[in-house]
Amino acid sequence: MKKKIYIAGCGGMLGEAFYTQFKNDYEIKCTDKDVNAEWLSFLDFRDFEAYKKDVEAFKPDYLFHLGAYTDLEWCEQNADETYLTNTLCVENAVYIANAMDIPLLYISTAGIFDGKKELYDDWDTPNPLGVYARSKYMGERFVVENSKRYLVCRAGWMMGAGPAKDKKFIQKLMKQLKDGKNELFIVNDKDGTPTYTQDFAKTVKELIQHEYWGLYNCVCGGQTGRLEVAQELIKVMGKENEIKIIPVDSDYFKDIYFAERPASERLLTRKLDIRGVNRMKDWKIALEEYIENYYRGYLD
Repeated sequence: MKKKIYIAGCGGMLGEAFYTQFKNDYEIKCTDKDVNAEWLSFLDFRDFEAYKKDVEAFKPDYLFHLGAYTDLEWCEQNADETYLTNTLCVENAVYIANAMDIPLLYISTAGIFDGKKELYDDWDTPNPLGVYARSKYMGERFVVENSKRYLVCRAGWMMGAGPAKDKKFIQKLMKQLKDGKNELFIVNDKDGTPTYTQDFAKTVKELIQHEYWGLYNCVCGGQTGRLEVAQELIKVMGKENEIKIIPVDSDYFKDIYFAERPASERLLTRKLDIRGVNRMKDWKIALEEYIENYYRGYLD
């Protein structure tokens, strides 16, 4: 008998990876308020009663709670709705999982640190700067302090799912290339670690199979910044001679990206490495694989 997983908020770029990595080995039910794939069914997890009922009816062995608002500017302007979705709904997920005596997976973020250190391991103390970071950190804390069994996995700069669902840095750059831009303005004062969604889901699978519950930094290998990621992307695309990258500091974009971001959100996967269950590849290898698998023919 296959074990069963209920995945809430599965319509985004991470959900696509979880569906891909788990569908053959587990019986899964994937839900989201935005039904954008044939393997999704409708559920708005902000409706606590509906969420509880749907999970209980499926009788899963695990509850994965994926969904969140991740647009930092939107979160700053819609604080209450952000806390409702990113924090209170996570508390609800904890109640549901505890009542059913099943483990809960929650996705946290590298963005919960203040960026005063260059590198953060799993045991460093977060200090969130804005509404988004605070809402995610409070969700993380509630899970850690109240769940019977849980996995909290912190992601870095997410990349995955291709043009249809990727709303992050790589897709923003690819869109500019597709629009015929031959100059890219890239910030040179923000450091972090990319996270390939497929590897992230593989690592979660490994943790679940070993029942290594707890809190983990879960990012690609290698440390980098926005500028290096953009340069590597241009290289992978074979466009070094056509595209000019112009380094700028964050102030250049302050009207569009006005939410405060840490100067460094680089994570170390210390716990995964010590436990020997790290499936995260080096970010350059992961980036190349991502582009190959999801963007072939995109610029034609």
